[in-house]
Parts: sequence; C-alpha cells; structure tokens
Amino acid sequence: MPKVTRDDVARLAGTSTAVVSYVINNGPRPVAPATRERVLAAIKQLGYRPDRVAQAMASRRTDLIGLIVPDARQPFFAEMAHAVEQAASERGKMVLVGNSDYLDEREVHYLRAFLGMRVSGLILISQGLSDNAATEIDAWDARVVLLHERPEAIDDIAVRTDDIGGAQLAVRHLLEHGHDYVACLGGTEVTPVIGDPVTDHVVGWRRAMEEAGRSTEGRLFQAPYNRYDAYEVALGLLAGPDRPPAIFCATDDQAIGVLRAARELRIDVPEQLAVAGFDDVKEAALADPPLTTVASDRQGMARAAVDAVLDDSLRVPGARRERLRQFPSRLVLRGSCGCHT
Repeated sequence: MPKVTRDDVARLAGTSTAVVSYVINNGPRPVAPATRERVLAAIKQLGYRPDRVAQAMASRRTDLIGLIVPDARQPFFAEMAHAVEQAASERGKMVLVGNSDYLDEREVHYLRAFLGMRVSGLILISQGLSDNAATEIDAWDARVVLLHERPEAIDDIAVRTDDIGGAQLAVRHLLEHGHDYVACLGGTEVTPVIGDPVTDHVVGWRRAMEEAGRSTEGRLFQAPYNRYDAYEVALGLLAGPDRPPAIFCATDDQAIGVLRAARELRIDVPEQLAVAGFDDVKEAALADPPLTTVASDRQGMARAAVDAVLDDSLRVPGARRERLRQFPSRLVLRGSCGCHT
C-alpha cells in the first residue's frame, strides 16, 4: 500500500501543501475555519500521519523540548516537570526529561543527547552550571533556558524565583514567634557557592538572622536535599543536648524528614520545635503538622520558561527582550511554625 503524503492530503482538500502544513503545525500562518475542516477531514479519510523525522531534518528542529532536572524523584522537581509538560503541551510541544542525579557529567550527557536530537530548545534545572556544560551549550549555539538562578558561567535566558527573599520571609516569621534563634538545614559540601537555589536559601537565612541580631555561628547544618537523609541528620541534631528551638529547611523534602524525626523522638511540633521549609510541594499541606513553607509560582515559571525557549527573538544579538524573569516568593503559614494550630 503506497504511503500517504502531504501532497495527497492537499489534493483531496483542494488546497496547497503549505496550508496543510499550517493546519498540522497550528501555524505559523492562520487558516480559515472552513479550510481547516477540509484539511482535517482529508487527513482522517486518508489516514495521513506526519513524518516527524523528515520535518526535523527539513527544519533542523523537532517539536520536542528537553528538560534536565537533578532528580525527578524529589517532589519539587516532579511538580516542576509536570508544570513544564503542561505549558509545552499548550504550545504543541512534547517534553523529554533527563535526570542529572546532581552529577556534572550526566548533565553534560543529556545536554549532548537532547541537543543532538534537534530539540526546539532545552530547559535546564541545574545544581550549578559547570564549565563543561556551559561550553557544550556554546558549542551547539543552543536555545537554553535556565529554570533557576543564572550563574556567571553563562549569560543565557533564566527564569527564577526570589530564593533569598523567600527564605528571609520564613526565618523572620519563625523569629517573630519568639524563638531565640533559628537553625538552618542547608545543602551539602558539594553544593555550589553560586548559582544554586539552596545556597540562596541559606543566604536568606543568614540575612534574616543577622538583621535580627542573632548569631549564625554553629547553627548551619549540612544535609542532602531528600527527606530520607535529612531524617537521619535530624535524628542526631534533635536528640543532642543543644536542640534548636526552630529549624528552617532549604527544601520541603528536608523539612518532612525533620518532622518524621521529631515525631519519632516524641518532640512536639510546634510546641517544642518550630519547622519551616521551602518549595510548597503538594505534600507539605498533608504533613503532620501541616508544613509552613515558601511557595513559588511554578505554573507561571514553567510557562515563562517554555515561552522563552521558543521565542526566536531572544536569539538575536542585542534583542531588547527580557532575558531574566524573577517571580516573587510567598510565605504559606500552616501548623508547623505555631500558626493555625
């Protein structure tokens, strides 16, 4: 049986192949409703299926967007990936997801793989863009949007939330409850000093403590970003003689681990220990007690990132378009800090 072509569709619909292309790709030019209906009817009657590979070869671009995250098992990254997928679908694109596992070499691996697939663009959530990754992006002249703080290693488009300001909001609020100080569960020794949101959360904690005249000395504790390892760290911290009265966690996943450790040690939250996190993942509202946290507009950020990665004008040197978009952070008060109990 001969393969149905775009010419066959155009012939049956009584239009040009260009119009058939506009209907299939939903642009770039508008098509009259009646003509669109004829084309769609012809596609259905003939059983035509577009050859996406051929389209990519011709246009040097597919209808795919690459997304690289550190770890899709963590709720924040899973929810952000879902938001990106929804935003991409609204633009007629599909999303390929790769997990870097916080390793520079895996991040570079996915950069090469996705760009080699001729994706329309790439959205990158990085722990801190390495020199190798920046070199790879420059070599491909790639459309890349950073969905986090833009590091000095690369001057590209970025969409981010106010990480420092959000952390300050949370720590100030904990101090307003009358606690002598607030400890911080930050990142690990390999967390980049610049360009990583967790680092900015620690900076916000320091600023809030210092503006309140409280010392940060010996009150910052390292912990991986996930709840399981944070739980182990919290068991040692909370069982010790110098248990802090309040803890700000750089991620909600860490905070959920702290809540579990407190329950196991029979420490009442918030009466004996106040806890706040950052991210406002959906599970935060279901924690026991519900977790006070800092929220960001994930849907708005995802839509802005997808729009930016598909915006041709941003690739023009000297284009007077916004290359850095910062979304505000918002404090969400729940029971773990002592509110709404």
